[in-house]
Amino acid sequence: VQLQASGGGLVQAGGSLSLSCAASRTISDYVIGWFRQAPGKEREFVATISRAGTRTVLGNSVKGRFTISRDNAKNMAYLQMNSLKPDDTAVYYCAARASVTGAYYSGQYDYNVWGQGTLVTVSS
Repeated sequence: VQLQASGGGLVQAGGSLSLSCAASRTISDYVIGWFRQAPGKEREFVATISRAGTRTVLGNSVKGRFTISRDNAKNMAYLQMNSLKPDDTAVYYCAARASVTGAYYSGQYDYNVWGQGTLVTVSS
């Protein structure tokens, strides 16, 4: 499977953006994760969602502001980002890993499929 993230852009602090992750084929057997990397910083876990979308986990820095979702029928995953802060500025990546039902992963090394990133810039 190949992934392509999109939806990044420039937004003011307090605003919202919705990122999309399009897969080249069915993702119903894959856990999906979102990560981000700011300039000069390590890649950071943002969110993950299980195969059927029944389990989600968010990183501490985005809890209460971001939501991860998926639509397996459309081979898509999403990251809704609200109440954005300048610290959210980063390149955002979606990733996938084939797994069993109910599993989810927060480590970047758990994933073996990565899309190209999409840049999110939050101005103050």
